Amino acid sequence: MESVEPNEVLEVSPLWMVSQAPTLNELVMALKRARIELETGTFGGRLVFSRVQLAQARAEFGAMIRRGEKDLHALAGLLAQELLGTYALRSSAIGEIERTRERFTLTIDVSEQEVAGSTDLDLGTRILARLAIADHRGWMRAVLVSNVVEYEPAGPTALNVYRILTRIKAEEEIWNKVVDELFDLDRIVLKDKQLRHLGRYVKDVFGIKIVVGVDDDARRLQAHLASLSFSEERLSDRGLPGNEKHARLEVVETKDYLERPSRKQSGWSALKSVVRWADRTFEIQVQPLSNFLHEREKLTRESHASFKSTRERVRDEVAERLPLFGFYRALLRWLFLDPSSDAPHQEGVEVILVD
Repeated sequence: MESVEPNEVLEVSPLWMVSQAPTLNELVMALKRARIELETGTFGGRLVFSRVQLAQARAEFGAMIRRGEKDLHALAGLLAQELLGTYALRSSAIGEIERTRERFTLTIDVSEQEVAGSTDLDLGTRILARLAIADHRGWMRAVLVSNVVEYEPAGPTALNVYRILTRIKAEEEIWNKVVDELFDLDRIVLKDKQLRHLGRYVKDVFGIKIVVGVDDDARRLQAHLASLSFSEERLSDRGLPGNEKHARLEVVETKDYLERPSRKQSGWSALKSVVRWADRTFEIQVQPLSNFLHEREKLTRESHASFKSTRERVRDEVAERLPLFGFYRALLRWLFLDPSSDAPHQEGVEVILVD
């Protein structure tokens, strides 16, 4: 397990989009500086936090997620108009009954105003709140596992596109996200031979998936995306600037997982691109229908809850090998959930909370 070198430079905040969140940026940078000092033996012994600062940091974090989701759905809406023509917009909430662990999917029609006005998780939570579940033992509560927004065409499309889905991995609580970024969990996992195969569980991406018919359709669509240009009129209709940054997708990189030798061990198959749009980075997957259905069946069988528990197992394993990672997880959870209880303990560290 790698550690931070003493000369590590704190030039950029480790949290994505953090430049627009000064209080969160200040908190994260202070935590990272303390982490480096702890690892290099130069720590002064005290960590001091302000309740006011923590409240502001939580608010800024939520605003960051909402900005990212708003831009994601703006892009998905533009792509849906371009690729689907007339389409329906649906929200599919995956729920789990707490007592029985049974899982189900509830899909409802939603408007673009509803999608733009709340986070995907809030939308899914409101959907589940409409349910009442009971058996012979009484009423049971359902909890939200995940929520997906899907754009579905009203009929056949020119490029054989079946649907467009948004993927937002923002369900992690703030303490997990901050600690992951502070310790660069992705890099730790990918460099550790015993954990490398679990790398897919720790990625954090605002993503769009476009489902097409077959492999040839995927390649045709990929070429179309590279040359795609949104008109000023279409951008204006969505309240977006008619500049080059909004009109075109800048393809940063593309990886081909369609050919069998390059397919991942899981059997997953797609063209995966990283694009820049409106000064933000997104991942776009173009996936053949048969592989999409296989993936959905597998995820349903494994459940998103299982996916999240595996991600937690990754963090637990890293904490065993890197105790400071475990302390920071406990510290951030304490700060943002229950600072009235006793602070987590770490040798040589005094944690102080002030008003």
